[in-house]
Amino acid sequence: MNGNDTLRAMKPVFVFALIGVVFMFAAPYVLQLFTIINLTTAIALAVLALSLALVWGYGGILCFGQVAFFGLGAYAYTIAAINFGGSTWAILVAVMVASAFAAILGYFVFFGRVSDVYLGVITLTVTLIFFSLIRRTSGPDYKIGNALIGGFNGVTSPPLNLPWDTSSFLFPEHVFYVAMAALILCYVFCGWLVNTRFGRVCAGIRENELRSELLGYDSRLYKLGIFTISAGIAAIGGVLFCNGVGRITPDVFNLYNAALTIIWVIVGGRGTLIGPIAATFGLFYLTSALGGQSVLNNNLVLGVILIFFVLLVPKGVAPTITDWFTKRRKPARNSRRRRKQGRST
Repeated sequence: MNGNDTLRAMKPVFVFALIGVVFMFAAPYVLQLFTIINLTTAIALAVLALSLALVWGYGGILCFGQVAFFGLGAYAYTIAAINFGGSTWAILVAVMVASAFAAILGYFVFFGRVSDVYLGVITLTVTLIFFSLIRRTSGPDYKIGNALIGGFNGVTSPPLNLPWDTSSFLFPEHVFYVAMAALILCYVFCGWLVNTRFGRVCAGIRENELRSELLGYDSRLYKLGIFTISAGIAAIGGVLFCNGVGRITPDVFNLYNAALTIIWVIVGGRGTLIGPIAATFGLFYLTSALGGQSVLNNNLVLGVILIFFVLLVPKGVAPTITDWFTKRRKPARNSRRRRKQGRST
């Protein structure tokens, strides 16, 4: 696939990215400040869902503990920003720490030929280890540099500032712009990546790993690559999340968040990028609405949604809609061809 073919395949990506840009500039003039702050949190979670959509949907790697890289990025940013006195280098540190940890973990997993099922168990176990470990870091003795880890109470995250200007902090409206821009850029990057040679090889390995290796591709390296890239994207989501909420706690590593990320991708549709993003926004506001009442339990509703989609809409929302439109367009195309053939005869 040459450059023109890649751009042609990315047309839907550019369309959704353009819609995102319009929404980014229009939302602050239409929505209230409280809604903008909530949207920033939802955007951060959408970046997390996008990272899992990439590694699971296109790499075939079910990372049950994707929130480990999300939370690790948030903690790394917070601790680095406190020690550096600003957010400029802290963002880079967050991405590098999460990516390096994923690369080390992935090396032992993929080069050790650990099966996909055990990979999910290992990543979930690592997440729960972080959850349990950080909860036990209360007190003044547990700190990195000048930053107290805070234990189960968490730690307040320094706000974003203008690059290399630690005295100019961003207001919530500006953080929303940064979050939307990061989501759009990550989405376009993932859309480009899956259409490159690297992305196509990863998709081939997902479909048939043995055949890909017989063709000369080292599946371990490609899996490690997409696993590491997804961790870096998850870390960006973690940075946005702790800036939207204002602090980071060990609860980000809990089992609920790990399972919720899987639900977003299942509902949105594996093998797509926009589907999990849309599902994240939809389920985020659904759970927020359910939190204001006491009749239905959030976990029960999410469980019903998961069962419904697994049994009745296994492909997810985005692929199902795409298939429906494709089936609707085929008869129309066939009728046009018959008309043209009739006129030519």
